Amino acid sequence: MARGLTSEDAGTAVGVSQAVGSRWFRQRGGMPLLMVAQVTGRYLSFAEREEIALLKGQGLGVREIARRLGRDPSTVSRELRRNAATRGGKLDYRASVAQWKAELLARRPKVAKLVTNERLREYVQERLSGQVRCPDGTPVPGPVAAPWKGRNKPRRQDRRWANAWSPQQISHRLRLDFPDDDGMRISHEAIYQSLFIQGRGALKRDLVACLRTGRALRVPRARARRRRDGMVTPEVMISERPAEASDRAVPGHWEGDLIIGLDRSAIGTLVERTTRFTMLLHLPRMDGWGVEPRVKNGPALAGRGAEAVRDAIAATITTLPDRLRRTLTWDRGKELAQHAQLRIDTGVRVYFADPHSPWQRGTNENTNGLLRQYFPKGTDLARWGRYDLDAVAATLNNRPRKTLGWRTPAEAMNEQLRSIQSSGVATTG
Repeated sequence: MARGLTSEDAGTAVGVSQAVGSRWFRQRGGMPLLMVAQVTGRYLSFAEREEIALLKGQGLGVREIARRLGRDPSTVSRELRRNAATRGGKLDYRASVAQWKAELLARRPKVAKLVTNERLREYVQERLSGQVRCPDGTPVPGPVAAPWKGRNKPRRQDRRWANAWSPQQISHRLRLDFPDDDGMRISHEAIYQSLFIQGRGALKRDLVACLRTGRALRVPRARARRRRDGMVTPEVMISERPAEASDRAVPGHWEGDLIIGLDRSAIGTLVERTTRFTMLLHLPRMDGWGVEPRVKNGPALAGRGAEAVRDAIAATITTLPDRLRRTLTWDRGKELAQHAQLRIDTGVRVYFADPHSPWQRGTNENTNGLLRQYFPKGTDLARWGRYDLDAVAATLNNRPRKTLGWRTPAEAMNEQLRSIQSSGVATTG
């Protein structure tokens, strides 16, 4: 699992069935096993403790002892304080006693702190899953949520309303609420383990529904680092885009994206970088939307799937001459997963912006902001037909722009079309 395999593949790799591997992983709550490999050099050895006792007896200071051992001074200082013998009423450091104490503290499994400290457990549980209340203290029940079934949060259904403090918020807030009580301390990782690992006692597993992610299992880091946008390969990154697209000197380089509305409705936008000419893509909902249940890996009935977006771009952009459709720079959304087929159909080379870099598509982002005047967030965009979208696009294209010397995008585009036409006639003649 640490190498990024799925629970099924990991089960097969160790010689058990896929069902058993998945069950083992689920019983651990998605948590990796602790101390799966021996950590060498991390902890002080008995020989090092003997050396500390000898040097301490010679009257050497902490920093000198640490220098001779090759350890950090804080490690030596903590060792002298934590594992010293106290039977004689003073802190005398003896290697044998220190080793016995260290081994005693290292025994596993330990009793969870939330099991033994009822006050701390109630504090954590109240902040995590307590009732939502009005400012006057009146409890608000919220919606009736479906019972927890041991899986992730229900998709497109009401969730339980709770205080929903994150474990990190709870951990740090304890220091402010109980500054003088060292017993009221717990790390956020200990809270996560109590939620996700069976046998840790304290908190019930169904309280994971109160976490903001609502995940019933933690995702291994190696798997979380996998790229979700596998269709974006190095050769289609924006760094490979021709330099002529950046300086806006040559027309035919476009930027695109979707603007999203209510109930997964969407409108596609295409903006030419040189002229700022805008074209809108009509993405109507497919038959069966709102009637047929959603099917995993089934058709995108909302109308914004990869095939629908590809067809809409191809039908719109092929109305232009070849010299006005050179490249298209898109966000990293999955709606353009069929970019290779789009290039075959239209001849437009597709490139993708870097993650979290909207300025690389600044022209399109600005245009999307202008379109929100007509298509506000939270409204159903599927109610607008092809005729309506053409009207809005024409409105934007006939507004004078400062960056175009107060010409309109339509005028700038017509100038490019006349230039292409005249050059084509001259070449033919």
